[in-house]
Amino acid sequence: MKRELGICIVEDQDDIREELKSVIQSAAGMLCLGAFSSGEEAVAKIPEIQPDLIVMDIHLPGMNGIEAVKQIKNTFPDALITMFTIFENSEMVFQAIEAGASGYLLKNTPHHRFIEALAELANGGSPMNAHIARKLVVKFRESAQKETAQENKHGLSEREYEVLLFLSKGLLYKEIALKMSLSVGTIKQHIHNIYKKLHVQNRTEAINRVFNS
Repeated sequence: MKRELGICIVEDQDDIREELKSVIQSAAGMLCLGAFSSGEEAVAKIPEIQPDLIVMDIHLPGMNGIEAVKQIKNTFPDALITMFTIFENSEMVFQAIEAGASGYLLKNTPHHRFIEALAELANGGSPMNAHIARKLVVKFRESAQKETAQENKHGLSEREYEVLLFLSKGLLYKEIALKMSLSVGTIKQHIHNIYKKLHVQNRTEAINRVFNS
């Protein structure tokens, strides 16, 4: 017998949160394991519950949904998260995906499509409507073009240079990740690329090569 998908909801509006719980509970093969009204509560409890899926609002009181995603992914890396929001601008989508979200759904999504999207997320997909997906592609393309255009004399991209600058100030990987709204894994990959481009073995050599040469 196939196991039910355990789902947690993070939504500050009581009526929407209760509606989502009801929709999930009535769907075959899905079970609501928790519903939280703040990012702080979600960050504290979700890593202990370890649900299969998380539905995360962006506009929350206190800690916003994007920051909550980053913190949950740091302590529960396998978390599969879809944003559920009224915001459709490309910068918000980009930030959510960079933080670790795998999907992006609007609050006007019909109930049947919402359930289909959760199933898609559980099966390795990244549910979002075509309009948002196109915005995301354009944003990634613009970001890539900007980094290529702004490579410095050492061959580092703007983002790699920023990572190295934070390293030079003594920040830890986790602290850099929080400042740059990226995952710790992404920061580590940037550092690997920095060492490779500069032909160095450690942060001290990299810092000396860029800032003291």
